Parts: sequence; structure tokens; C-alpha cells
Amino acid sequence: MKTIEEILAERPNTDPSQLVQYVGTVEAYDKWAGVYDTDGNFLQRLDTIEMRALLPIFLDRVHARFQAPAPAKSAARLTLLDLGCGTGRNTIQLLEALAQYQKQNQTDATSAPEVNIVGLDASPGMLEVAQSAIQSAVQRDDLKNSPEVSLGIIDLLQPATTRAQLPPALQSSGAAGVISTLVLEHIPAKEFFQAASATMLPGGYLLVTNMHADMGMRSQAGFTDPHTGIKIRPTSYCHSISEVLAAAEQTGFLVEDIVGQDGQNGVLERDVDERLVEKLGARAKKWVGIRVWFGICFSKKT
Repeated sequence: MKTIEEILAERPNTDPSQLVQYVGTVEAYDKWAGVYDTDGNFLQRLDTIEMRALLPIFLDRVHARFQAPAPAKSAARLTLLDLGCGTGRNTIQLLEALAQYQKQNQTDATSAPEVNIVGLDASPGMLEVAQSAIQSAVQRDDLKNSPEVSLGIIDLLQPATTRAQLPPALQSSGAAGVISTLVLEHIPAKEFFQAASATMLPGGYLLVTNMHADMGMRSQAGFTDPHTGIKIRPTSYCHSISEVLAAAEQTGFLVEDIVGQDGQNGVLERDVDERLVEKLGARAKKWVGIRVWFGICFSKKT
């Protein structure tokens, strides 16, 4: 499988003035961590908007599948995992969605499971930022009763050892719900789903978002180092939706339709229009009319 670096190298350089340095994915994200949430990356902003809408539906599905049977006095503890959590951007959104879900379902407290939340990433630099961001977030009034979030290192390029890399809360059973946002770009598709499967309970849900291949054929993740002006890019792959669906099926996942009328066959795709440019910032303008993002929810076969 060719990386995006190899694909782009076969084409004329459209911006010869921009110096580009390709480095390993972990090194790139360690360098990026300090400005990741503030450098105006419109795809992250779009992902945040979409996840805000998807997470309540995702949590509802997870709780419906894993809540205690009617005669039971209490439900088992569940683990929710942010796989490739980065700076904790969507870990915090997961906490917010969970708090809202619990508030709306207080009458069902006897069957509502206790929840653990885990965030895992390959980059120590990103995890350091995540730790600080999460500590600040849980001081807010609406999140003061949130479950504790534990963070740790994981290498998704080594799916055969994924289970051994997991913290104890996941090693003993697995996650009932996993989110993995804008991570798949950096992992060959089959290895990604093998690693994700190793973190999950049978029947568990996996919500995946990624850069769309229509964008991946033109660009990839990266940032401009504010100190050197050099564009830093990690290893990336241009995954088509058909490739992602095939790899998921081969690894034992089913598509779950949680995207409603906005999606087709369980796949939600987004392009950039003028209305979105106002929300996403100036860097989105050159992508008007191009599909840049997709989201799919899977469940692990039982």
C-alpha cells in the first residue's frame, strides 16, 4: 500500500516554496502537540462538530446493548475507549455526552452501568496535553461528577500485541464502546481493525471517523512548525470507504446505521460548502465542493 507521501511525490509540486519534512508518526505528533488544537486545522473542527451529533446516539446504542437485564439489581461496569485520543479533544466530548446522557436517563439509574473511560495514544506529547485538558475540563460544573479518565500508550501498528498493551481495565474484558477519530489515516486499514478488535467486547461498538479519500489524494495530516516554517508530515494512507468497509468486514465487524437520514448504507460523508467555511475557518475555503470527512459505526461480531 502506498503512503500519501508516495502518491503526492508522483505529482508536480504545486507549492515549491513550502519545505516539507516527513517524519515518523509519533515524532510528528509529539512535535504537533503544543499547537494541535490551535493551529486552525479545519478537519479537526469539522470532526468536532460531527462527533457532537454522533456521540449521543453512540452512547445510547452502547447502553441499550450492555445495560443490565430487567431483573438485575445493577449493571456491570462498562469501559469506553478513545483509541488514538490525541489531545483529548473527543475524550472531553465523550465526557460531555455521557454527562448529558446520564442526566436525561436519571430515572433508569438502577440499570445504568458505571463507566470507566480510557484514552490511549502513541504520542507521549499528545497525552501530556490531553492530561492537562481533561483535568481542566472536569473542573467545570457540568462535568464534576464525571468518571475518572485514565490515559496510556498504545502502538496500533502492532495489532498482535494490542491486548498486552492495554491497561488492566481493558485487558480483563474489553471496551463496550470505542471511538477512534482521525486516526485511521495513519494505520493500514487491516491492522487498524485488528488492533481495535483486540480492545473490544464482542458486540461492542466502534465509531470511526477519518479524512475522506477525496481529500487524501490531494493532501494529508500535518502542520507548519512555528519555529522553522517547515511543514511536518507523519506517515499517512489514503483509505477509500470501500477499502475501510472491506477491512472491517474481514476483521469481524458489522456496519451499524447510527447516522440516520444524513448517511447512506451506514456511511456519513461530508464535503465543504460556503456555509461550513464560516464555521471551519479560512483554511477550509480551498476545499469547497470536495468531500473531506467520513464517519462509520461498526459493531464487533459476537
